[in-house]
Amino acid sequence: MPDTTALTKSTDASAAAAQTSTTTDSGPTPGKPRSLWSDAWHDLRRNPLFLVSMVLILLLTVMSIFPGLFTSASPRDANLAEHYLQKPNWGHFFAPDWLGYDVQGRSIYARLIYGARASIMVGVIVTIAVTITGLVIGMLAGYFGGWIDTILSRITDVFFGVPFIVGAMVILTTFEERSVWVVILSLSFLGWTSIARVARGSVITIKQADYVVAAKALGASTTRIMTRHILPNAIAPVIVVATIALGGYIAAEATLSFLGIGLAEPTVSWGIDVSAAKDQLRNVPTVLIIPSVMVSITVLSFLMFGDAVRNALDPKMR
Repeated sequence: MPDTTALTKSTDASAAAAQTSTTTDSGPTPGKPRSLWSDAWHDLRRNPLFLVSMVLILLLTVMSIFPGLFTSASPRDANLAEHYLQKPNWGHFFAPDWLGYDVQGRSIYARLIYGARASIMVGVIVTIAVTITGLVIGMLAGYFGGWIDTILSRITDVFFGVPFIVGAMVILTTFEERSVWVVILSLSFLGWTSIARVARGSVITIKQADYVVAAKALGASTTRIMTRHILPNAIAPVIVVATIALGGYIAAEATLSFLGIGLAEPTVSWGIDVSAAKDQLRNVPTVLIIPSVMVSITVLSFLMFGDAVRNALDPKMR
């Protein structure tokens, strides 16, 4: 008769060895899978493009909100007799004369700091406005379809066919006083079409998913389905388009101000400074180059940020 005690011990040892081998081969038990947003954030933290753009955007944001932290000079103080087109004094870091003075004897450095407020304000508010407008129109068109989709899509096509800068010029010329809010309204009126198209395409794809069909079968209301099931899953491509477009709105504001149709004095804007200095390129090129470079850096920062977000949220880019 076999020894049952020895047989039991041998069986337990074999089971333990098999469990150890399985654990070693397959590795530790995987944890809870990451969501799309946590996975995107995991990738963004390791993207140098995102980190550099975030540092620049944070610096520009602080500069626009608290310009007094960077300079004590006023951007509107002019002294033609002493400071007319005075060249930069590169040894006086962050002093009023560090970057020289413009054609009206105003500190270029001070105007550079205070000019960030108008550009950032226009870019951010226009982006929020067009994102909300385009998202609502795109979701309604994509979810309901039929005649609602036909009407909203044709309206979107009409606005999409209007050249953005030309349309903004036509709108702004009807106003005698072109403040920051007038520029924001004109750009917001024309800039929502791309987001509406992206949102519509996403909603058409998502509304056919099983969880949306199940929610309809269980009697969920249209508002609940759109806000709890469709919106969270359709928002990712909209965010990508909005972040990339933000830099374009800043460039549009600077372009309109340079043409003399956007912001006007006494508002401090980089586009206004570039327009005022365009005749001094041969005499004192820094008067034109410095605000132009600032516009380029700002637009490039938001474009890099949007590109990094696109790479993180789009599975095809992984």
